[in-house]
Amino acid sequence: MSEAETSSKSLHRSARLIGGLTLLSRVLGLVREGVAAHFLGAQSIAANAFAIAFLVPNLFRKLLGEGALSQAFIPLYAQAVRRGQTENGDTPEHFAAGSVKLLATLLIALTILGEIILAGLMLAYRGGERADVLLMLQFTAIMLPYVVLVCGGAFLSAILQVHKRFGAPAFAPVLLNVVHIVVVFGGAWWLGLRGHGDPNDPHINALQTRLAFWLAGAVLFAGGLQVMVLMPALRAAGFRFRLSLPAWTPDTKKMLRLSLPVAMGAAVLQISVALDKGISAGLMQGKTTSGQVITHFDLAGHSIRYPMEAGAVVHLNLAQLLYQFPLGIFAIAIATAIYPSLSTAAIAEDRSEFRKVVRQGVLATLWEGIPASVGLILVAEPAVRLLFQHGYITAHDATLITRDTMVYAGGIWAYSMLQVINRAYYALHDAKTPLYASIINIVANVVVEVPLLWYFGEAAMAIGTLVSFSIQAIVMLWMLDRRVGGLGLSELVWPTVKILLATVVMLFVCIVVRALPIYPSTDDRTLWLAQLVLISGMGGLTYLGLCRIMGLRTFGR
Repeated sequence: MSEAETSSKSLHRSARLIGGLTLLSRVLGLVREGVAAHFLGAQSIAANAFAIAFLVPNLFRKLLGEGALSQAFIPLYAQAVRRGQTENGDTPEHFAAGSVKLLATLLIALTILGEIILAGLMLAYRGGERADVLLMLQFTAIMLPYVVLVCGGAFLSAILQVHKRFGAPAFAPVLLNVVHIVVVFGGAWWLGLRGHGDPNDPHINALQTRLAFWLAGAVLFAGGLQVMVLMPALRAAGFRFRLSLPAWTPDTKKMLRLSLPVAMGAAVLQISVALDKGISAGLMQGKTTSGQVITHFDLAGHSIRYPMEAGAVVHLNLAQLLYQFPLGIFAIAIATAIYPSLSTAAIAEDRSEFRKVVRQGVLATLWEGIPASVGLILVAEPAVRLLFQHGYITAHDATLITRDTMVYAGGIWAYSMLQVINRAYYALHDAKTPLYASIINIVANVVVEVPLLWYFGEAAMAIGTLVSFSIQAIVMLWMLDRRVGGLGLSELVWPTVKILLATVVMLFVCIVVRALPIYPSTDDRTLWLAQLVLISGMGGLTYLGLCRIMGLRTFGR
């Protein structure tokens, strides 16, 4: 067996392992959100405040843990492991330990500063009109220390990825979902919150708020478990915490220099995410502390209608969870698995292996992303109603979530491709291009979505995301092709045509199935399940069967 074939099979095994564990995590994530929605609803103050507050530690995770520092660290550490030492003559083990110490110092300092700022904001806002703002600040203050745990865990996972140990990092997110589910069920039972009754009842709202506080505390407990589960694999890989080692070394300095443009690019992207959440929270209808619905706001002496209904933040969160389901199972798994190989191949004089790995990654994400985009549009309604239309989630809530999901779904192929493309740039130590692309993305996103808010409501947020990410994926692939003197993208034309053909046939088969007299058509949970299984089953079998007939291969298989 050739070295290329061995590498291809190794990538495939790693991707399958990550994909399998990520599938488990995503399924549990759906269960988690479904359970939380059942007891907290979509329009309650507690549900929307918790959703916004939980965004803060996740932003730091993506910016620092999975973003700037880890993306800059992996190529340097991978090269040190391959050579046996860093460029400055230090051992890979010392470089890794010093980097972890540096990250921990930064995170603890940021957490302390953040708590001080939040305390000031809570004091300043006491007595404010909107009850959800103060509650959001309180939830954020409780969960902010999770930043240290989740970012530290993500960075430790990066160390394991270089050593081709993908199991523990992929399993860690499962623990958060399990803890969340247990606390919601147990807390709701303890409080007597049964998921039925008037969602506007002040007593029910008070119980929901108390349950949300318990959830915020459970997030910290889950973060500790996520770090602990990595320890055995880290010890097996030879990593040890060494507090005596200096955190400020020539190697960590270089990592910081490389991470700065990555951090700026990640910051722009996360600002885009935060801006979307902020727009959703700021321009949706709210409630006063007395429970009165606020439908208009004043601007320059004019009364303006809030363009989004109460619950927009939760609606968009649930829709994002659904479109990120295939993204997390396959695209992120592929990108994570190939990044160490990209980093190693990028330093070789012959770039042929680098080009091949990029093509494999792009083709694999298209193979998953294109049919997933179409498939999720087809099954959005039965999936949303089956998973979320129960408890305090009304049929109207489910209708809005369905619409948001269908729009987001149209861009799954673009989100998937970008996972590979961004890592290809970082492997080349080119962080400026993703930075500029992210800036353009956020501008395009806002330019598209804001004017549409008063016409499409919360769905405008999904439209902006779809348009901006689609443009970014195409442009960045074209620029990467020019950056490395050609990726050989012509080799992907015929496989892509096959993917499109198989997807079109899949769409036709699903439309025919939905038109048959035997297709379940009434509103009932059992029939929603039947619709989901029938459409996804027929669509999946059709697509996979045609791919096999046409000999469409990914990763050389």
